[in-house]
Amino acid sequence: MVLLLLEYLLLAFIFLSCPATYMTHASLASRGPSTPNIVDQLALMSFKSRIRSDPSRALATWGNLSLPICRWRGVACGLRGRSRGRVVALDLAELNLLGTITPALGNLTHLRQLDLSSNRFHGILPPELGNLHDLEILYLYYNSIDGQIPPSLSNCSNLIGFSVYHNKLQGGIPTELFSLHNLLFLSLGGNFLTGSISSHIGRLVHLKKLNLELNNMTGEIPTEIGSLANLNVLALGLNQFSGTIPSSLGNLSALTFLSIPKNELEGSIPPLQTLSSLNVFELGVNKLDGPIPFWLGNLSSLSTIDLQRNVLVGQIPESLGNLENLTVLSLSDNNLTGAIPASLSNLENLNWISLSNNALSGPIPEVLGNLTKLSNLDLEVGNLKNLAKLDFSNNKISGEVPASIRIIPEILGSLKGLSSLNLSFNKLQGGVPKEGIFLNATAVLINGNDGLCGGVPQLKLPPCSHHTIKNTTPKVTIAVSICSAILFVALVFALSTFYHKRWKAKTSVQRPIISEQYVRVSYAELASATNRFASEHLIGAGSFGSVYKGRMRYNDQNVVTAVKVLNLMQRGASQSFIAECETLRCVRHRNLVKILTVCSSIDFQGRDFKALVYEFLPNGNLDQWLHKHIMENGEPQSLDLITRLRIAIDVASSLDYLHQYKPVPIIHCDLKPSNVLLGSDMVAHNMDWVMRFLPMEMSTAMALLLLEMFTGKRPTDCEFGETIGLREYVQMALPDRVDTIVDQELLTEKEDGRPSISNSSSFREVKIACIASILQVGICCSEEAPMDRVLMQDALKELEAIEDKFPEHVFNEGATSPSH
Repeated sequence: MVLLLLEYLLLAFIFLSCPATYMTHASLASRGPSTPNIVDQLALMSFKSRIRSDPSRALATWGNLSLPICRWRGVACGLRGRSRGRVVALDLAELNLLGTITPALGNLTHLRQLDLSSNRFHGILPPELGNLHDLEILYLYYNSIDGQIPPSLSNCSNLIGFSVYHNKLQGGIPTELFSLHNLLFLSLGGNFLTGSISSHIGRLVHLKKLNLELNNMTGEIPTEIGSLANLNVLALGLNQFSGTIPSSLGNLSALTFLSIPKNELEGSIPPLQTLSSLNVFELGVNKLDGPIPFWLGNLSSLSTIDLQRNVLVGQIPESLGNLENLTVLSLSDNNLTGAIPASLSNLENLNWISLSNNALSGPIPEVLGNLTKLSNLDLEVGNLKNLAKLDFSNNKISGEVPASIRIIPEILGSLKGLSSLNLSFNKLQGGVPKEGIFLNATAVLINGNDGLCGGVPQLKLPPCSHHTIKNTTPKVTIAVSICSAILFVALVFALSTFYHKRWKAKTSVQRPIISEQYVRVSYAELASATNRFASEHLIGAGSFGSVYKGRMRYNDQNVVTAVKVLNLMQRGASQSFIAECETLRCVRHRNLVKILTVCSSIDFQGRDFKALVYEFLPNGNLDQWLHKHIMENGEPQSLDLITRLRIAIDVASSLDYLHQYKPVPIIHCDLKPSNVLLGSDMVAHNMDWVMRFLPMEMSTAMALLLLEMFTGKRPTDCEFGETIGLREYVQMALPDRVDTIVDQELLTEKEDGRPSISNSSSFREVKIACIASILQVGICCSEEAPMDRVLMQDALKELEAIEDKFPEHVFNEGATSPSH
């Protein structure tokens, strides 16, 4: 409070020390509809003083006393009544502002709207905001605000909308907030909030949207939520709520969106048949038991049903076939039994159905072939013109494949969207076609079906007899089955142990690679974590996809992640995903980005979607440090010589590890500064590295990275052309003119906090000699003849020798960036 007062006195002194300017300002303002208020002006100037970075210069006009504050960017003033000439709205959303929120905003006592969303504000949420009694809208979502939610906000009795989604707030939800009777919109999701939901939440009788997802909240869901008669959206997913789902939710007749996935909820699904407006019903990844209620089929507005990864039992209700608007049906990973209802063929708008990993049995209904809009199916059949993925895996489907499947071989030639087919671990038999998708053995999974034969050689199936290929008649099938059974009984004691071990070995090898180590996440989770992959979350892009910053639940904690979304239009992208998943199971190196989980799903438009989720590294990527201004406390930061050298060693170390990796060498497929990420200690980490290349190509990629790091020039800069590239540019300067091509930041020292070119010739010469040695490694790694190029393990040794050769104080002289 003392600091704020001093800040005010300083701003007032500056303001009043220019009387002539102020008079001009007052004169100009008097011609407008309102008279500016000095309290509001000082509050806004205090706000600006807390901004450390304003890349778009949005606040450049703030403080210009010849311009009325009502014309400052983002500022709106009242036109009549007691608010005339006073600041009533402050909208500075999506400006990439970096700084803290000043408590002085609490003096804008006429403020009705405050929107600072989608910026980079950090620090606490000032309790002084509770002084804004007229405030109706408070939007602070997508920032990095920490601390606790101040209880003083309960004084904002006119508050209608309050969103702090996707920040770093901690602690519980203040009980005082539940006295804000006018609230329509409350979004506290995507934080680190703990504790339970107070029973006082029932006081928010006008509330239409409640979002508490992606926190660490515990306890039971209070029955009082059922008294929020106007509620449209209830999002409580990705927390640690326990107990049962309160049956009082059935009172929420206006509810359209019910999402409580990834919690610890138990018991059966309560009677919610009164929710006739419900559009989305998500209770997946809990511990719910009992049957799937038949009344779900009566909620005609449903478009999404997600009950995956519970312990539900019983049969799939026939009534689900009544849901004409259903587009997503996810029932996988439960204990469902019985046959697949033929009524599902009525779901003409269905584009995704997942029934895998249950105990379903019986034949596949032929009528499911009528689902012409289906694009992703975990239990699917033919005549599907939009088919993209077919997965029957891990059930007990038996009998003959229906006619619609039998004609798939002829149809698959026209199904251009079909990219994967999973029929594994059922009881299918007969010949495998040699057409369409079946020509690509890597796109077809048919293991776990001992009765299959034929197909392309890569499937390694036994050859089919003449009768098998022509679809064995039922009589022959029965006869063969009886003979097989007799033979099995005769040999069971001799071969049981052998086949048991063989089956275990096959299962461990042939089940999908992803499920062995990483728990897959859904597209919806990643979309929520990245604000639907918004551009402001984009942190990098490469030939195989884009990388977004996100926040999601992992190992029962909210973590910041880097989500690499593969561009599946790029040739080989799907194979890259499979290869990366195969490789990631075993690789371990301090300079490789750690993978957290994976996603192989479809997006909301039914298109195939694949992503890898890595740990997020807070210091960005190498490209940002080399070519963009990294700011800290208002000062530009750069990488000093030792930091660059150690980053180069880190990268070379990881590449050498990947090249030496057994059984198959793995070479970085898109090595460039934007794919080198830096941790909090400035240790470098590689990502995007699974394609198999020759070691000579790897050396060339490392060479270009070295040259770029120490010259500060990109290989694609306009000064380079067909005759002279970055390599030639450097080679012509070696060894005597290195100082003319080196990044001058490396020769710049700090004197009293300001950069200056060093006059110390000895240090300068030693630095240049060191840089020349590093650049020479880059030249040797990029020789024109592949056999003349230095291998990565030798390049790594050279770089380590350079670090050992030059004294530590030479590297640290004039350092301007974080130490390694």
